Amino acid sequence: MDTTQQPLEAPDFSFDVFAKACPSRGTLEHVTGRWGALTLGALYEGSLRFNELRRRVDGVSEKMLSQTLQGLERDGLVHREAQPTNPPRVDYELTPLGRGIAERLLDLIHFLEGNMIDVMAARERYDVTRGAR
Repeated sequence: MDTTQQPLEAPDFSFDVFAKACPSRGTLEHVTGRWGALTLGALYEGSLRFNELRRRVDGVSEKMLSQTLQGLERDGLVHREAQPTNPPRVDYELTPLGRGIAERLLDLIHFLEGNMIDVMAARERYDVTRGAR
């Protein structure tokens, strides 16, 4: 019995993230979720150990970071390298696919950071007109 995995062939259809059953939707959720985007952005800077990554992505719990990394690894965006040392050492780094996605996410992140004054002003105007202060 051959247990090696065969590469997937290109489907006879195109993927449509707006379709409920499209598998691209799950990957989009992994990438654009709060912790996924921040994790990919942090790993763009280079390989990090779990606790280094947790410190870099301020506010993420150990459980959420672990779940996030598993999802990103399953999608082929993050590579997990376990070193046979005592104590064990595990490093995470982006795959080429993950790096391409992280570049695009970082463009968005930098755009948002550069325009936060406008966003904050819009929030203030909204809150004033809605009386939500």
